[in-house]
Amino acid sequence: MKLTCRKQQRIMCAQYCISFADVEKAHINIRDFVHLTPVLTSSILNQVAGRNLFFKCELFQKTGSFKVRGALNAIRGLIPAPSGKPKAVVTHSSGNHGQALAYAAKLEGIPAYIVVPQTAPNCKKLAIQAYGASIVYSEQSDEARENVTKRIMEETEGIMVHPNQEPAVMAGQGTIAMEVLNQVPLVDALVVPVGGGGMVAGIAITVKALRPNVKVYAAEPLNADDCYQSKLKGELTPNPYPPETIADGVKSSIGLNTWPVIRDLVDDVFTVTEDEIKYATQLVWERMKLLIEPTAGVGVAAVLSQHFQTISPEVKNICIVLSGGNVDLTSVTWLKQAERPAPYQSVFV
Repeated sequence: MKLTCRKQQRIMCAQYCISFADVEKAHINIRDFVHLTPVLTSSILNQVAGRNLFFKCELFQKTGSFKVRGALNAIRGLIPAPSGKPKAVVTHSSGNHGQALAYAAKLEGIPAYIVVPQTAPNCKKLAIQAYGASIVYSEQSDEARENVTKRIMEETEGIMVHPNQEPAVMAGQGTIAMEVLNQVPLVDALVVPVGGGGMVAGIAITVKALRPNVKVYAAEPLNADDCYQSKLKGELTPNPYPPETIADGVKSSIGLNTWPVIRDLVDDVFTVTEDEIKYATQLVWERMKLLIEPTAGVGVAAVLSQHFQTISPEVKNICIVLSGGNVDLTSVTWLKQAERPAPYQSVFV
């Protein structure tokens, strides 16, 4: 028996921590506070990929990444509380969610405390401080971040806004898909970088509610392939140790809230090497003149990879979410540190 769209939405609502209704509500909550980011194209990248590529430019979003969508939705959800505004909000972040939460909290006059690994890019740490938040440093592992965050919550009596497992954050990120489905009506698939999974989960909930035939693909570094391993094994399989990857925004592992959505609604996961990420990022810089951060390059690298060529040619129109553009310009020495991967040999940049 074929399910109607409305029945599918009710089933998803029962199965997962968010439903499409939550994404719709998030859209109303944040639409006056975020940019409708453009979708751009590139003939040279179409040629390399052998498909029609559409780039959802979240690097042009407020605070420089998609993260402000979820942060704003979460903060705005706290404001109507009967007890009044929270004394503080607290999170841990590799940088982009920290900037977004600092910005969103500042709009409402709420103090923000951001737990950041020492290895986070300086540009992101400086931006967090510029938005008025307090930075607390931690070691790089997920466990270390969470332990420091718990301590800060106790000290400040603050409320935690998790960067990817908070349902309001996931719903906020899902608004990206609402825009893409309007901007690219003939889209066949979305490719989304995955770290903790908040963005790809929110997007998957939205796409499968509105356009079930549209594919949702996750992309992640081979060095941080917990999402791929989880899908392969059929169970949540976090990274066993802090991963080393140039894509600092996807070092986190998927979690208890995002995993069920990814397990059921994400069609496939593509992993890419560090060299592939670097050259995809460079290709976008030089051909599209878009200063994306390497995390955004992960999705581009996935679509240009040989593995992606196994996808049916019928999946022709691909939208890649360029997740952010907060680039640490002092670290671009990596441009000379790798050989050009095979799929890029014929591309002159």
